Amino acid sequence: MDAVHPIDYRYGTEEMKSIWSERSKINRMISVEIALLKALARRGYLSEEEVKKAEKAALNITPERVKAIEAEIKHDVMALVRAISEEVGKVSPEAARWIHFGATSNDITDTATATQLRDSLKLLGTKISRLALALTEKAIKHKNTICLGRTHGQAALPTTYGFRFALWAAEVARYLERLEELKPRLIVGQLSGAVGSQAAFGEDGINIEREVMKELGLKPALISSQIIPRDHYCEYLSFLANLSATLEKIATNIRILQRVEVSELMESFGEKQVGSSTMPHKKNPIDCENVCGLARVIRGFVEPQRQSSILWEERDLTNSSCERITLVESSVLADHILTKMIKVVERLEVNEERAKENLRRLMGLNLSEAVMVALTKKGMNRQEAHERVRMAAMKAYGGKSFEESLLEDEKISKLLSAEEIRELLTPENYLGTVKVKIENVKNYVEKLCSKYQNER
Repeated sequence: MDAVHPIDYRYGTEEMKSIWSERSKINRMISVEIALLKALARRGYLSEEEVKKAEKAALNITPERVKAIEAEIKHDVMALVRAISEEVGKVSPEAARWIHFGATSNDITDTATATQLRDSLKLLGTKISRLALALTEKAIKHKNTICLGRTHGQAALPTTYGFRFALWAAEVARYLERLEELKPRLIVGQLSGAVGSQAAFGEDGINIEREVMKELGLKPALISSQIIPRDHYCEYLSFLANLSATLEKIATNIRILQRVEVSELMESFGEKQVGSSTMPHKKNPIDCENVCGLARVIRGFVEPQRQSSILWEERDLTNSSCERITLVESSVLADHILTKMIKVVERLEVNEERAKENLRRLMGLNLSEAVMVALTKKGMNRQEAHERVRMAAMKAYGGKSFEESLLEDEKISKLLSAEEIRELLTPENYLGTVKVKIENVKNYVEKLCSKYQNER
């Protein structure tokens, strides 16, 4: 059958898709079953030699065989258990006897999922770090690239592209802090039995669970019923949703600044790249548009996952089908748009001359605050200064130069000379602590990212 879902043929990196693939899930579930056998062997249920035979035999299990069994018995985990027992039984009937002993289905699936979440966070953390560093590099490179700041889409005070990139870099880097805070709550497994009581293992249940989790590189959940409480997964989906919002924000602003009327930023455009099927001149910001579209899909998974937390007593099955989609697709798509945004930022073109031109076109009108502040320092009441400068600005909108309009006001010209006004209307003179803030962000980002860069 041909692929149906775009994730199969269009979206997602092989790195993330391999974590959430069907084969990966099965192998991880097998690892949980083998880890349980090892814990049982240490207690004399079976020998370690039989466990080794079982571990080797389990490598022969295929998704196709598991599906074939499931088609008969209508239970996916039990199908895997039978497939394992089938293969292990060929070399060690004794080991096959103890497969899945004391466990329930979600002991296996939730614990396997914990390993997927762990590996996903590691991959995401590395890429978040790379994006934050790429933005920081742009911030340092363009700390002196002056441009027009805009609020409400209208001309505001001057800023620099370095400051703009630094703002984005700090926001992206904060996800590394959130990721580290999330890990201990999210990356937990369980071996709790049918209702969480570990009754099949008696008083040794806590120790067996701890050993199984240690074998898998996990920590045991503090307490669980038949399943890991789903607030863990809700937090993960919320993390991805928030990350997607930040990436969409950056992508949206790049798109705005790439508009032909602005043309200060530009996505890289390949030599043979085509922008439109009918307009050969087009150079569209397709990667940023891709990020924006898929970010909305990711955020759409938050509510279904929250609904999956609302289960009957020790559990029902309403979460299962939902989570086969929410966890997988949100992880793959988040990684996809993060990878896209890294590419966009690393290859992003900044048109410095166009930025200066857009700023010069205002002839200082956007520096009204600088004049107001100077008048207040010279002795004028701040509110009066605001009104007089506002009136001069309104005249400038009518076609007269702002400098000329200011000098026509006798109270303003009495306090400020033409030369002083000219200096006040020079954008480079009104950047405040921009460079200091950029340097602060650089130090913050590099400190956060050092751990992830060492892990690459």
